Formats: sequence, structure tokens, C-alpha cells
Amino acid sequence: MRITLSHRHTAALLFIAASAISSSAIAHTGAESHIHNSFLSGLAHPLFGLDHLAAMVAVGLWSALSARRAGRELLWGPVGFAAMLLAGAVLGLQGVALPAVEPMIAASLLATGLLVVSRLRVPGLVAALGVGVFAVFHGVAHGVELAGSHSASQTLAGMLTATVLLHGVGLAAGWALRHRTVWLSRAAGAAVALMGGALLAQMA
Repeated sequence: MRITLSHRHTAALLFIAASAISSSAIAHTGAESHIHNSFLSGLAHPLFGLDHLAAMVAVGLWSALSARRAGRELLWGPVGFAAMLLAGAVLGLQGVALPAVEPMIAASLLATGLLVVSRLRVPGLVAALGVGVFAVFHGVAHGVELAGSHSASQTLAGMLTATVLLHGVGLAAGWALRHRTVWLSRAAGAAVALMGGALLAQMA
């Protein structure tokens, strides 16, 4: 399968990603003002934290940039992240607390940003497990915030849908940038990595 995108389509994808990021605030600020009791609130929830949003898009970017060809190879990272995020969210809803949740979320930005910059290619299962470890902490953070929801299953379904859509944005943008404008994808990865490094520095 061959995927080709014009420069106009590439610009549109990057505009969508930038618009989504610019409309978000750093994770968890104002979270208490949201009512987490529906599919739509779950769908919106990952968009209210710039760190969560950036990590999800970056996983898609890396997967597309590092893949040898279209197909299953593109999906290991996104599927691993989405599955483990859901597992972490369920743990959070059950009141399970993990240590260093915020530092691990920040570390996930640093790691995925560097993966985008380097376009490091690893076996599919390693990619899924690598990003999946970080995804558990993202999921726990979401789950704790969603605890007490009267429609937890609908909310989780919305949150998972948003995660898949964000991965899709990253995949599409990454595929469009695979063979041109190399500096742009590296700049995006560097921005994500710097965000993670800055958050870690604030927590030190």
C-alpha cells in the first residue's frame, strides 16, 4: 500500500495537530471543573493536558517515521500505548496508586520526543512494550481524575477513542514527513523532548 500526500495535505495535518496542542493546557489544570460522566467528556479529556496530547501524537509520529513500510509495522506503538493506557485508567479508577506518576509522564515526553528525532527503529513488540510502560502512568493519571464517574465505561470508551484519534494524527503527519522536510519532524520531536525535560526539571 502506497500513501501519498500533497504539500497542502501535509500542511493541513500539521495545522490540525498544532491547533489541538495550542488549545490545550498543561495536564490536570482545571480538571476538577470537568464533568466526567459521558462518552463526550471522555473524548475531550486527553485534550485538556498538553503533556498527554503531545505524548500520544509523538507515538504516532515515531511509528510512521521509523516504519519500513505501511502495514502492521505502523501500529505496534499506537496499539501498545492505547492498550496499556486503558489498563492504567482502569487501575486508576479502582484507586490503585503508582509512584512517580507525574515524573514518568514527563519522562515519556522526553523519551518519545527523542524517538521522533532519531527515528529509532526497533522490533514491533519492543516498541509496543516500550511506549506501553509509559502509557500505564498516563492511564493511571486519567483514571484517578475520572474516579467517581457514574458512567465509567462510556467515559473510558471516549478517552480511548480520543487516544486512537491522536495516534492517527501523529501517524498521518509522520507518514507525510517521512521523505521530505526532515528538519520539521525533528523540530517537532525536539519540542516534545524539551517539554518533558522542562517538566522533569520543575519536579527536581
